[in-house]
Amino acid sequence: MKRASGILLPVFSLPSEYGIGCFSKEAYQFVDMLKRAGQSYWQILPLGPTGYGDSPYQSFSTYAGNPYFIDLETLVREGLLTEAECREYDFGTQETYIDYEKIYKTRFKVLKKAYERFRDRMAGGHQEREAYERFVNENAFWLDDYSLYMAVKDKNNGVSWNEWDAPLKNREEEALAAAREELAEEISFYKFQQYEFDRQWKKLHVYANEQGVKIIGDIPIYVAFDSADTWAAPEMFQFDESNEPTRVAGCPPDGFSATGQLWGNPLYDWEYHKNTGYEWWIRRIEYCLKLYDVVRIDHFRGFDEYYSIPYGEKTAINGEWMPGPGMELFRAIEEKLGRPAIIAEDLGFLTPSVLELLKDSGFPGMKVLQFAFDARESSNYLPHIYPTHCVVYTGTHDNDTTRGWYHAVGKDARAFAKEYMCKPRLDEDSLAGDFISMAMSSVADLCVIPMQDYLGLGSEARINTPSTLGGNWMWRMKEGQFDDKTVEEILRVTRLYGRLP
Repeated sequence: MKRASGILLPVFSLPSEYGIGCFSKEAYQFVDMLKRAGQSYWQILPLGPTGYGDSPYQSFSTYAGNPYFIDLETLVREGLLTEAECREYDFGTQETYIDYEKIYKTRFKVLKKAYERFRDRMAGGHQEREAYERFVNENAFWLDDYSLYMAVKDKNNGVSWNEWDAPLKNREEEALAAAREELAEEISFYKFQQYEFDRQWKKLHVYANEQGVKIIGDIPIYVAFDSADTWAAPEMFQFDESNEPTRVAGCPPDGFSATGQLWGNPLYDWEYHKNTGYEWWIRRIEYCLKLYDVVRIDHFRGFDEYYSIPYGEKTAINGEWMPGPGMELFRAIEEKLGRPAIIAEDLGFLTPSVLELLKDSGFPGMKVLQFAFDARESSNYLPHIYPTHCVVYTGTHDNDTTRGWYHAVGKDARAFAKEYMCKPRLDEDSLAGDFISMAMSSVADLCVIPMQDYLGLGSEARINTPSTLGGNWMWRMKEGQFDDKTVEEILRVTRLYGRLP
């Protein structure tokens, strides 16, 4: 990587007209502001469709896009909706947070109207039909299963596939054929959503690249249990003969949680993946590298060793570490795809073998400034010991904002921060700027700052608090909040510390 900088802002946090950030004109305006501010990267969170809990790290598909991000104004311009139809629905009126309940109850209804017009166009031989059919055929390897999965899921009132009737749960061919026939219209509706998502995202991605801005995407290491991925290919995971998990993922107890973190995601059967030449992983990374310019892989240490918890446990206490695929996986990926542009999320306790895997992979790891002053973390997050080949953040989506951190952190951490920065006192109004300067001035090749820190916001703008349900993934930036003054300040520090394009 060349010395550069960027901003972390989830798509859902963009301002927009209809309740949630999307691929609207505000997304293009954000790219324009990034260019003016001298930024080379826009980092986002996973783009997949979300369910209970609204977490982008628990998606119904590792390939599909979130239909909430489809811009309704674009559909109006395309003649698939009218402005009057969009105004019929209450998507939530709060500028600073997302009302997911209202979005869930309304978004699909208005998209269904757009689909019906689109369907009639295709039946009439519209010129777009060729492009649509090409998309459906090229993506059939995941789109067919995903669309069928969502249609069956809707018919079953949204319950996970392990609660379906046995013939569909176990993918008996006769039951699948009957479902495809019965639910043909719903299946087509889900394919339309993915077609529109793909068109709109690719257009925005191309525009960003034309402005000199690269997209850093984000993928979870694991897939959700309630997903088309697990239903379509249970053999890839640690399941029993009844297609129920035997072990699930999480993190052991540490200074942040006495009982650890029980994520509940199914664990991969790495022996199966090895025997297939890691075909699924290669295809997954290949697909992601078409969506993004750089891919951040969450929980990188799970490729070295993964924490395995017996299914049914209420906490993560009784888990154990098991060996992952290691460099064998990344050699297989490189052999097929060449050298992939990957950032390794290597946060937390790192064993010598994890450090060795990171070194052998050649991927840049992550440094988080907030961790540098926390006694529960080792001191390898202090800027004076960074390697150049890394990505530094003031905080990530799982951290509080820097201003919020100031209020929550203990006296010892504050005292250490003051000593390290040679400051007699820490001022909450300037602290985020101090942390930004510390990150930008470091030797790290890439510096990525959460948008909230540039705006000087407190805990009200936090994206996620790990191991909690509710109140997460909701914050939105207000229209006009990213203003000319902020652009000028970002440009100033970017120029000052030699990170301009």
